[in-house]
Amino acid sequence: MSDELIPILRVRDIASSVAWFERLGYSKEWEHRFEPTFPAFVSMGRGGGARIFLSEHAGDGGPNTLIYLRVTDVEPVAREFNAPIVDQPWAREVHLVDPDGNRVRVGAQRPELPLGVARGTR
Repeated sequence: MSDELIPILRVRDIASSVAWFERLGYSKEWEHRFEPTFPAFVSMGRGGGARIFLSEHAGDGGPNTLIYLRVTDVEPVAREFNAPIVDQPWAREVHLVDPDGNRVRVGAQRPELPLGVARGTR
């Protein structure tokens, strides 16, 4: 198994958060609760191996967290969320905020740059 880094976002309402991340192309993989009425902890996966955990547990994550999702094309995300595309020197991005105030930047590498290289750093 290779290393994997999985962000954990604190959410208030697991159902609305799962629905929001489904719009971003994620699918619910599993859900855990210690008891039926206890807070939920959910794993969401997206296509090529991107994964995120959503947690209703008070000690997990903090407000206003920022995560970055790199995709091949930001156009479908911009259309789905009716959000503008921001042209940055390193990527074309869409800036989103989930129902709990967590910030999600979705970016596609600029085609003229090798992966991981920002303009002006070569």
